Amino acid sequence: MSATITETVVRPLQLLPSEIRFYKEEGYLCLPGLIAPDTAEALREEVLDVLDANGFSRERLNQADGSADKLRQYFQYLKTQRLHELVQGENIRSLASQLIEGAAHVYLPFTAVKAGGGGGQFHFHQDNNYTQHEPAMGSINIWVALVDMTPENGCLQVVPRSHLKGQIASHNSDDGDNHQQIDVDPIDCLPIRMRAGDAVAFTRWTVHGSGPNHTDRPRVAYALQFHRDDVKFLDKEDGEWKRLVDEPRWNVGPVEQLGPA
Repeated sequence: MSATITETVVRPLQLLPSEIRFYKEEGYLCLPGLIAPDTAEALREEVLDVLDANGFSRERLNQADGSADKLRQYFQYLKTQRLHELVQGENIRSLASQLIEGAAHVYLPFTAVKAGGGGGQFHFHQDNNYTQHEPAMGSINIWVALVDMTPENGCLQVVPRSHLKGQIASHNSDDGDNHQQIDVDPIDCLPIRMRAGDAVAFTRWTVHGSGPNHTDRPRVAYALQFHRDDVKFLDKEDGEWKRLVDEPRWNVGPVEQLGPA
């Protein structure tokens, strides 16, 4: 694949007003068939290459080390990879722009891989529990399945309409890692069953998480976060709100060489 973005990864999608309304009311929107199955397979191999370059081989990802392997997150991709088009392509930006109702800027793309053989639960949280965005509805997460997703392998779970509660109190997860967990787990949640190539979009206030992976293969996904022009983030170092377009928080461009991060 050349370094030029040719828009062959994400299919163009013009959302209906009813779909945008559903997203606003429910806090999420399923996007079946966003990526062709053969392209999803190629993206999956690229994601596994990223993990391999950072010390997590395909064999190791089949044998989870408990909750430590509940999510392997890396921001790396090469300009020559399909991942580059997935992150930087206009089709995915257009989709995000329709839902946040403004020009979309890349915020944070990362691998979302849960190891097989018992990769642990990812506790319920809001993306805004990590870095607060204002307005939170001006940011979005588009989560792409690169293998079939079921409750058995730890599919994503969302809590419909939870975004209507705004910012929810959270703490470092009970696993003692750096991940966040809302203080009170939800009573009900909706497992998002997906085929490879399907995606789900949700707001930065939408409560979501995932269960353990009880299969013998890794659960492979990719998360793409975008924000609108007017979105500010709370800088925890000085307590000030700053515009993300003025002070981008993550390196969202390709790297020259994969790993170790």
